[in-house]
Amino acid sequence: MNVNKAIILGNLTRDPEIKTISSGQTVASFSIATNRFWTDKTSGEKKKNAEYHNIIAWGRLAEIAQQFLSKGGLVYIEGRLQTRSWEDQQGNKKYRTEIVVEKMQLGPHNTSPNTNTVKENVATETSEDNTSSDDINIEEIPF
Repeated sequence: MNVNKAIILGNLTRDPEIKTISSGQTVASFSIATNRFWTDKTSGEKKKNAEYHNIIAWGRLAEIAQQFLSKGGLVYIEGRLQTRSWEDQQGNKKYRTEIVVEKMQLGPHNTSPNTNTVKENVATETSEDNTSSDDINIEEIPF
């Protein structure tokens, strides 16, 4: 059994670029930065490192990315790793590893650190759907 699965949660480093290929299929490409934090054991200094991931989304996921994602926005991606190769104009072989999106979850629209604001927004949005705010558990919201 083999597994090819990538799961990341990070911020877009640029707005998605969308194209339509000759077959009519829509494709979006963008990149996501993820951060890693740790404490240096010898100095006790807190450190941070950013890793950048190339992302490709096809079809409806590409359209959703174009419509709702923008630079700096938080997004959760599940997908598979894929490496493409080609030759540049000088004849050098080039490689690019990407995550091909299989699932995507958009981050919160309101990035306020105040969780009460999120609760108010959820209650406001659901009240229009004739759903009481008592039915919503803020802990179950996936972001």
